[in-house]
Amino acid sequence: MTTVLATEELTKTEYRPASLYPTLDLTREPVDFALFQAIPLDLMLKHRFVPVHERDGVLWLAMADPLDVVAQDLLRMHLKRPLRFAAAPFAQIQVVLKKSESGQKVMEEAGEALRVQVLREEDIDEDVLDLENLTDKEEAPIIRLVDTTIFNALQRRASDIHLETTSTGFQIKYRIDGSLYAAADPIDRRFASPIISRIKVMSELDIAEKRKPQDGRFKLKVRGRAIDFRVSIMPTIHGEDSVIRILDKEN
Repeated sequence: MTTVLATEELTKTEYRPASLYPTLDLTREPVDFALFQAIPLDLMLKHRFVPVHERDGVLWLAMADPLDVVAQDLLRMHLKRPLRFAAAPFAQIQVVLKKSESGQKVMEEAGEALRVQVLREEDIDEDVLDLENLTDKEEAPIIRLVDTTIFNALQRRASDIHLETTSTGFQIKYRIDGSLYAAADPIDRRFASPIISRIKVMSELDIAEKRKPQDGRFKLKVRGRAIDFRVSIMPTIHGEDSVIRILDKEN
């Protein structure tokens, strides 16, 4: 593998160099953008990496912090292929992410393909309902957030989605291979109630009931196949939490 030495802008504040890892200058190194199609965007953003190329069956990743062995193990588990790591400044990684079409594609699919199709149990073989018709138009950002959360969970083959309200924020987590992982950084706590209400609407639960546990279900049609979801809503001292179990027969 041919590596390009970093320029003077590759400072220690951007990444931690290690003699064990080659350094890439992503302004010169060719990037195979076709590789982005198989990797979730949120995973690249969270662990600050991009795929560069695949050679002899080995996928090369450029990371802002290649010394993060926990992230390396997580990526091996998710990507399920031989990996090699190189160092690159986060500023250059951000530029590559913006150039990639996959980032736009993921959000478009979550916004268009997924959100339009929710099925009621009694209407499994009948009409598909439009999620936008279930709530007011001003709630569209919450709809997109919930849809994207579900879409990314399916992409990452999660078995459960955990929505947790804390004293300081609202955390979304995915259960993958038995372990819980944060989907992203915690978001503002003020979004907790609208998000939980959105889940209740989809599951046909009582939005006004906030003191008792509730269980429900909904079914989504994603790329032509129906997927079942089981929902549990639980009151806590900070608000309401929810666990969504994904029952994907093909996964």
